Amino acid sequence: MLKLRSTAALAALAFASLLPPPALADDSKDPIKLTLHDWTGQLVSAHIMGEVLKKAGLNIEYVQADYLAQFAGLKTGDVHVAMEIWATTGKDALEEAVGTKQVENLGETGMLAVEEWWYPLYMKEKCPGLPDWQALKKCAEQFSIPETAPKGRYVGAPATWGGFDDERVQALDLPFEVVHAGTDAALFAELESAYQRQAPVILWVYAPHWAPIKYKGEWVEFPKYEPACYSDPSWGINKEKAYDCGKPRGPIWKAAWSGLKDKWPTAHKAIKGFEFTNDEMGKMVGEIDLDGKKLDDVVAAWMKDNEPRWKKWIGG
Repeated sequence: MLKLRSTAALAALAFASLLPPPALADDSKDPIKLTLHDWTGQLVSAHIMGEVLKKAGLNIEYVQADYLAQFAGLKTGDVHVAMEIWATTGKDALEEAVGTKQVENLGETGMLAVEEWWYPLYMKEKCPGLPDWQALKKCAEQFSIPETAPKGRYVGAPATWGGFDDERVQALDLPFEVVHAGTDAALFAELESAYQRQAPVILWVYAPHWAPIKYKGEWVEFPKYEPACYSDPSWGINKEKAYDCGKPRGPIWKAAWSGLKDKWPTAHKAIKGFEFTNDEMGKMVGEIDLDGKKLDDVVAAWMKDNEPRWKKWIGG
């Protein structure tokens, strides 16, 4: 009889080990809503964080949201977590939201953001003054297509990303038309097609991402960003318009509804612990965008290979 009881106890323990751990007593059973955007790296960040929180026994829900419009939801608590706020495009919106006390900056992800006009090196032969931005005034036609000639064509990111490219073209009097790609995938399909044909192209490229690793190219060097460039028209080259400079560069932050800490303290701690490098993220984005792997499979592989790492985020 003792042997049977021992066997039953071991079986129960084995079964229990297969179950996800229960959320801590202080954590709500309500779902934590993580926002999803339209670029692969952010989807990786959000889903890795979501899987980690599931391992902690928390309930997760993913919500599709516009990058800048999400701040309205974070302020009200309709959504709870944003895993990637880039200093290049989201700094002002994040600072405004944090200033209301309704949103909390949960710190840097460890990734450093670059978002800027980028061209393949073969275009430098046609516009030898590059990377100096002033060269674009003299050789804009080298970047033109029939629909924009004699103006050059700049392929911008989806309009929901912000970035002030239209304003920059006006402020710096660049003879270019800004054509916004509809999606992240469309943006880099444009680059892939042009690169293979050695065709004219200048477009928004960002890091962390696989593109500046796979392709040889350079970012345009605009006048150095200063906060006053975006807020004070009298600053800079053009005394009547703002945005007469390059984009800012800096950290990628995590942000959350200010009520997260009290309602889901385990999640609050775990999200603060989340950290990646540009190279790590670029590799995973490449596996999805270039190698055709599924997002869920890439996330699952990372979870398996990095268990000690993410367990520290949840205090395991």
